[in-house]
Amino acid sequence: MPIPHTDVMPALDFDTLTTPHERDRPTADPLLPPVDELPASASEPEAVCRRVRDELMLDGNARLNLATFVTTWMEPQARELMAETAEKNLADRAEYPQITAMEERCVRMLARLWHAPRPAEVRGCSTTGSSEAAMLGGLALKRRWQDRRRAQGRDTARPNIVMGSNVQVCWKKFANYFEVEPRYVPMEPGRYHLTPDTLTAYCDDNTIGVVAVLGSTFDGSYEPVADICLALDGYQAATGTDIPVHVDGASGAMVAPFLDPGLMWDFQLERVASINTSGHKYGHVFPGLGWALWRDAEALPDDLVFEVDYLGGSSPSFTLNFSRPGAHVVAQYYSFLRYGFEGLRDLAARSRTTARALADRIAAIAPYELVTDGSELPAFAFRVAPGTEGLTVFDVSHAMRARGWHLPAYTFPAPCQDVSVLRVVVRTGFTAELAGMFVADLTEVTRRLHTDRLSPSLSYRGARLPTRRGRERSARRR
Repeated sequence: MPIPHTDVMPALDFDTLTTPHERDRPTADPLLPPVDELPASASEPEAVCRRVRDELMLDGNARLNLATFVTTWMEPQARELMAETAEKNLADRAEYPQITAMEERCVRMLARLWHAPRPAEVRGCSTTGSSEAAMLGGLALKRRWQDRRRAQGRDTARPNIVMGSNVQVCWKKFANYFEVEPRYVPMEPGRYHLTPDTLTAYCDDNTIGVVAVLGSTFDGSYEPVADICLALDGYQAATGTDIPVHVDGASGAMVAPFLDPGLMWDFQLERVASINTSGHKYGHVFPGLGWALWRDAEALPDDLVFEVDYLGGSSPSFTLNFSRPGAHVVAQYYSFLRYGFEGLRDLAARSRTTARALADRIAAIAPYELVTDGSELPAFAFRVAPGTEGLTVFDVSHAMRARGWHLPAYTFPAPCQDVSVLRVVVRTGFTAELAGMFVADLTEVTRRLHTDRLSPSLSYRGARLPTRRGRERSARRR
């Protein structure tokens, strides 16, 4: 029987699936407007790539973004590993068992780092970030409370969760999305996070848990987790109500173990039921990775965990989404192996040293005064001294953006809404040279804004800004 003729596809020099024929290619337009609808035909990949890249040039430089806690620098080897595994779906555990194994190893590493009494019994998972991890932690608190109330024959209609008014917005989303009453302990002048002295006044039988933040996004400060647990011990002794604690360690849980070994905040405290952190913050992974850990199986009810068996093998799943890239887990595993405990401690120490040095320099620039000094998270807040006229933190933020820096300005929640601050976050990749240029620019911006205030006819915003090279020369002269 003759072999069937199979030469039915002509040999082409281009990919017929992605490359248009010559006659289909649109003519070049020297001025291309932004596109907000699907083009009618395909285009050359090089041309589209160039167009997208050109538009992205208008975005800010991530290395100069002092607002974000998110990682903006990784080693080339870590970038390569992420690129090589970008197409692998973490949800498909049967197909990619080694990435699954890496995730489990990272959970065990974190369990030991956070002093779990029995690391092998810790339950944990990776997430798309601390927002998802926090919501999973909150869901576990709510389900445990519901189970306990039902066992007692009591209603489960009005759960509440207690936290400081400084919590990140993910906790407000959790309360809204999952129908839990949020009880915010307000700030007070000079106290900008949750403390134990007023905490228990907001608790009752319907409290599913208390959220303690290890590293407030408002000012970089740690909440006193051990003292909060001690206050809840006293509350239980007086009322019989056992209220667990979830530690939101989005940033601090990857800083405190290395720089503050004597600080009690983790699973050493029996009342701490769960902890979350962001691998994409001080875990040194690009955006898209969080971690959630529970002390033991009791802290994470079994009915929240689903067995998924239609992707080729049965595996447990406790996430709010499903498909997501495995590349971030690979990068986290790389960073843990690459740096080890001493390396991660060194990276955190460098960031904190730079943050404290920056804070000291800024405190010496009139009219600024520090709210925090970078001695906890490598981040600090400062403000314009009360009584200063004609200059606001928002003016400073706007002027610094003109020089390429993203220096956020914001107001604290009520009743401290009269406090407006600027915040600096120091991350790996923010070098001493960048810090020096930042101080030089802040000094110059402040001087010019003062000049504007004293001489309104001299408009800073309309003036020609000095070049970066000129500012560097000025900084060296200083």
